[in-house]
Order: sequence, then structure tokens, then C-alpha cells
Amino acid sequence: MWFFTHVWIVPAMMALSFLLILFFGKRMPKKGAEIGIFFVALCLIYALFTVGNWISWTNSSPTVSADTPEAQAALAEGAALSNVPAECSHVAAHASAVGTRLEPGSGEGEGSAPATSKQGVGTGETAAAGSGAAKASGGEGGETLTRPVVRCATWIKSPDASITWGTQIDGLSVMMLLVVPLISLLVHIFSTDYVHGDRRYTHYFAFLSLFTASMLFFVLAQSTLQMLVGWELVGLCSFALIGHWWEEKPNSDAALKAFLTNRVGDIGLIVGTIVLFFGAGNSFSTMDINILANEGGIRHGVLLAASICLIAAVMSKSGQFILHTWLPDAMAGPTPVSALIHAATMVVAGIFMVARLYPVFFHGLAISGSSVNLLAVVGSVTALFGALLAFVQKDIKKVLAYSTVSQLGFMVASLGVGAWTAAMFHLFTHAFFKACLFLGAGSLSHACHHSFDMVDDMGGLRKVMPKTFWTYLIATGALAGIFPLSGFWSKDEILAGTGSFPGTSHANGTYHLMLVMLLLGAFCTAAYMTRTIWYAFFGEYRGHGTPHENGPRITVPLIILASLGAIVGIVNLPAQLFGWQLPSGVTTRFEHFIEPVGMYFPSLTHADFNPALAVTSLAVAIGGVVIVYLYYWKGAFAPLHDLSQRNRLAAWGKNVLVNKYYFDWLYTTVIAGFVKGGLARASNWVNHTVIDGIVNGVGKGAAGGGRWVYDHIDQTVVDGAVDGIGAGAGGTGGVLRRITSGHIQQYAALFFAAVAVLAGIFVVLIG
Repeated sequence: MWFFTHVWIVPAMMALSFLLILFFGKRMPKKGAEIGIFFVALCLIYALFTVGNWISWTNSSPTVSADTPEAQAALAEGAALSNVPAECSHVAAHASAVGTRLEPGSGEGEGSAPATSKQGVGTGETAAAGSGAAKASGGEGGETLTRPVVRCATWIKSPDASITWGTQIDGLSVMMLLVVPLISLLVHIFSTDYVHGDRRYTHYFAFLSLFTASMLFFVLAQSTLQMLVGWELVGLCSFALIGHWWEEKPNSDAALKAFLTNRVGDIGLIVGTIVLFFGAGNSFSTMDINILANEGGIRHGVLLAASICLIAAVMSKSGQFILHTWLPDAMAGPTPVSALIHAATMVVAGIFMVARLYPVFFHGLAISGSSVNLLAVVGSVTALFGALLAFVQKDIKKVLAYSTVSQLGFMVASLGVGAWTAAMFHLFTHAFFKACLFLGAGSLSHACHHSFDMVDDMGGLRKVMPKTFWTYLIATGALAGIFPLSGFWSKDEILAGTGSFPGTSHANGTYHLMLVMLLLGAFCTAAYMTRTIWYAFFGEYRGHGTPHENGPRITVPLIILASLGAIVGIVNLPAQLFGWQLPSGVTTRFEHFIEPVGMYFPSLTHADFNPALAVTSLAVAIGGVVIVYLYYWKGAFAPLHDLSQRNRLAAWGKNVLVNKYYFDWLYTTVIAGFVKGGLARASNWVNHTVIDGIVNGVGKGAAGGGRWVYDHIDQTVVDGAVDGIGAGAGGTGGVLRRITSGHIQQYAALFFAAVAVLAGIFVVLIG
């Protein structure tokens, strides 16, 4: 438990690394790089211990049998949430204590009405309980319950709400706790050679540490408010690292583009977070939100609105169409940063957010039993159309960038069809082979005078750079889904999860269109990656100078990542493989340890391994490889060569791809151009003509009014009154001057008269 309750140490160490490098890095022998490597290595060691503890913790959790769900409900409720304190989740704590059950309301649609408790729990403590655990239990021998460990402290307390911050440990966060420091450590080591002698070497390593700290803070967050903070910190760090060489305008433009595009999607995240806060009874706790969403405690309309808002955030952060345009331009940053962004941080933040709040999407979008929903459409469209853009790129990093866009689309589509574990498994495998590919591109560039133009400046490098070639080839095979590399297993699970291939059983829906688009995306992936291998490693060298293999600080991380990309698929082998029954101790281990089971997660079914689908997807990938091989290596398909120069339709299609579907033109020329041009001129005209006219008119009216007041009021009335008062005072003074003659006898007579008058008055009054 110690590793679970003190996991906050991990992001804290990386934040400390950032501060130490920033203030003392330039005084260190390695200019601060050693500080970053030391702390990220400590984080990885901590993560490995945490993974070991989580495996033991999960194996010691109770198992709920599908045969007696009602009898096991109380055990499910108490055991599943026994490590969630009341201050971290009122709903979870109450459910664990009294076993409250929610009754469905009378609104339209499943879960559309607020839940009511049989125990009469108040609004602030509406509880969800055993039905989720009972529904989740199933399969032979039952399922092991997930026991998340949540710790938090109160930040702001009010009569209506209590805002906390803390950590949440479950299978999902443990997986990311392993992936992020591991990739970051290899990127740190790679960078010591790649950016050696850089003008901002210390600054670079400081922000690598902060980037890692921000992502770790995000994945360990206990509340949606914390996730929002981590989300923005990741975006800030990416802005600083993409624009690392800010003196060159394209680099600073790319950083600004990434920052501003993400701000567009972040509006959706903020709105979605607010919607869920009120929907969950004034709670930011992810546990509260998930339990209530899963058990019908939040109206369906609220879940749908929140899902749509959060999908906008996913589209920007995780590069989904139509907010994907920043991601390829982000290649302007140093290549190790690209590897970190595309493999373990930044772009997978959106995928993680959907996975963490999955009950919101699962019930809000009605994923189960459906054939289409917004999340699945966004993902499948991105998977196919992102892959198509990679065919027309000359820059090898941009090919990999569009590949990331496409693979993120696979993950989003997988979540959209209900294949949660498949999406997380693909995120896991993708992290290793995509980091290997980006660092491999960096190795090629490092040997080719820092050029990424594979068409004009590379070629024939397999002979002089054998380590880079073989690691790149293995990672390419994994990305293409070639058996038995890791990408084959995770991609096959996603395809099976669509539930539309004949013979596939136990899927959560039937998504025919998604399967077709994902298969086409898989074909394109194999094809465009084979194209990069031809241009970079075969033919004659077309660059300048004499390329050579890089040193161990570059090649060793490549070997480690290629090895992991080749073998990590074994962590989730199916129970039956092409008719062979595999031992239960080695099958579906990833699913067993990572996927939550209990009241805070939907009851999901898992598509069985379909040999026919596996063979089909492998044939599709091999077909993409073979067609490109014949085209480039053998010169086959002669009619297709230079087709765009001979056929208007082909020319139009190529032009659309070269111009990236005109999204950049739409955003930059039309929208931004209109804002800076027509709208700015119109605003200037309104300012000078309308607003200034009104202000000047008011000023002229005030001046005219002032003149009238002066002529008629001041000069006639006020001055007349003053002059009249003066004349009256002068006349009175003349009379008084005549009275006050200075003769004492006259004064005595006046005094006597006055006394006589007063005496008369007294006599009258008294009498």
C-alpha cells in the first residue's frame, strides 16, 4: 500500500528535477542532463515497484462469480471501494458502507432520470452500488474486482461542495506510470547526443522534466479539476518544446499553432468538466462521476452533452479530424520531443481522458448494442484520412506524424465501439514502436546533416546504419500489424471489437462502417511505412557528406524500444489462438490487470479472437507491403507512374492530399485571414465611423448644450439673479446708511422704540 498511497512522489520528483535543472543546471558538468536522467530513472524504479505491487494487489482481490451475482453483490460493493475515503468520493464511500442501490427514474431512455435511493440518501450522497459490480462479473470462474486506491486532501470546502486534490491508483494509471517514465528516460538518454551543444541545452532538459511531471500529474489525478490542470500543463510544455528553436519563424509558428488549436478544444474540456460537476451533485471526483454515470445517477441528456464537449477536447489534444492540423507542424521541435509527444505524453492525454471517464461516454453515446456514434465516427475517419495524408509527404517525421494521427484514430474508434481494453492495449504497444520510429528518424537525420527529407537527402542507408535500419524495420512491422509483432495483437483486438466481421462474438456492438474504414487504414499504414523504408534505406544515397551509424546513446534506446515493440504483444494473448488453447496464466494478462471491474466501470464484453479476421487483417497489411514493394523496388504498375500528370482526376486527388484536405487553407487563409483582413477592416471602420461618430456627436452636442446653458441660463438667469441681489443689497445699504447717521440721540430713540415694542408684545402675550 505504501507505493500506492505515496505515488504523488513520482510527479513531485520530476517537478523538483525541473527546478534543479533550471537553477543549477548550467553549473553541472553535463549542463543539467544528469539531473533529469537521475530523477526520471528514480521514477521508473518507483513505477516498477508499483507495477509489481499492483499485480499482487489485483491477484489478492476477491472474485465475483457470474453464477451468483446477487449473493456476491455486497462483497463486490465493499471490496471494490474499500480504499476510497469519504472525502475523496462521497458516492463510493456511501455505497461501500450501506450497499445503497439506485432505482431507475421514469424519464425517457435508460438512465435519463435522476436516481433515487431506497435508503433515502440525500442529493449530495446519492449512491451507486452493487448492480455495477454484479453486472461486471461474468465469464468462467468470475472476474477479479478492481480495488482502486484513492487518496486526497481537501483544497476548498464550502457548504455546497468540497474540492479535493489527490491521487488515484488503478490498472489504467499504473500502466501509464510505467510507460511515461520509461519512454521519457530513453528520450533523455537519446537527447544527450542528439542535442549536444544546443544553444539552450539546459533549458531543453528542464522542460523535458516538467513535461514528464505534467503528464504524470495528469494520469494520477483523482478529480477532473486536477486532470484539467495537468492537461493545460502538458499543453504549455509542448508549446515551449515545439518552439525550442524559436529564432526560426516556422518553429515559433508551429508552437503557436499547437497552442491555439488546443485552446479551441480546451473550451470543450472546460465546459464538459463543469457539466459533469453539476451532473454529479457538485463533485469533481472521477469516482463519483463514473459511479453515477454507470448506475443511472446522471441524466442521459447531461451525459450526452458532456460527451460531445469532451470529444472536442480529444479532437484537439489527440489530433483527431478536424483539429489535427497542429500535430504534423509540431515536428518543428527537436526529434526526441516529437517521440515523447507522440508516444507517451500530450497526444495520448485525450485517449486517457476518455478511458478514465469511460462510463460517461459509454452511456452518454449509447455505445453498447449500437452501430454508430460520434466517438466511433471521429476515430475511424481520422484513422483512414490521416493515413492517406502520409503518402504525399517527403519529410520522414511528417509521415510518422500522420501515422500517429491515424493510430490515435484507431484508439478513439476502439473506445467508440466499446473495445476499451483493445484501445488501451494499442496505446501501450504503440508507445514503444512509435517512439522507436521517431528516434530512428532522428538517428537518420543526425547522420544526414540534420535533414528529414527522405526523398532528396537519404537513400541506401541500411548498409552504413545497420542498427538504425533493423530497429526501424522491426518498429515498422509492429506498426503495420505484421505477425507476431505487438501491433498485430493490439490492432486485431480493435478490429474484432467492432463486432461486424462474420464469426466474431461477444462484441459490444456491430460497427460495420468502422471495420471497413479501419481495415483500409491498416492497408494504408503498411503501404506508406514501406514507402519510407524504400526512400530512407534503399537505392543510392542522395544526400551530402558521408553518413555513418550513431553512437550508443542513440542506438541503445532504439534497440530497447524495438525489442519492446516486438514482444509486448504477449501480455494480452487470447485464450485460444488458431485452435490452440493457451494456458490461462499467460492469456489476457493485460485485460486482467488493467481493465477495471466494479461499479465505477461499465459491464463490457470482450470480442473473441477470430482467426479469419486475424488472417484477413494480416493479409491486408502484407498486401500493402507487397504492392509498394512491387511499385518501388520492381517498377511494377507502370500505368500508375506519374498518373497525376496524365489524369485530371488523379491530379485533383493528389492536390487534395498535398494541400492536406485544405484544412490549413480553411483555418489560415479563410478564417484567420478573414479575422485579420475583412473583419479587422470592418471593425476599424465601425470604430472610426460609428463609434467615433457617436463619441464626436455626443461631444458636439455637449459643446452646443454648454453654449446654450451659458447664454440663456448663466448669463440671463444666474447673472440676472446675482445682479438683482446686488442691487437689492445696495439699496438696503443706502437705507441703513441713512439710519446709521452717527448721532447718539437718534440711536437712543431707536433703542427706546424697540424696547417699547417688545414690552407691548410681552403684555399682549402674558395678558
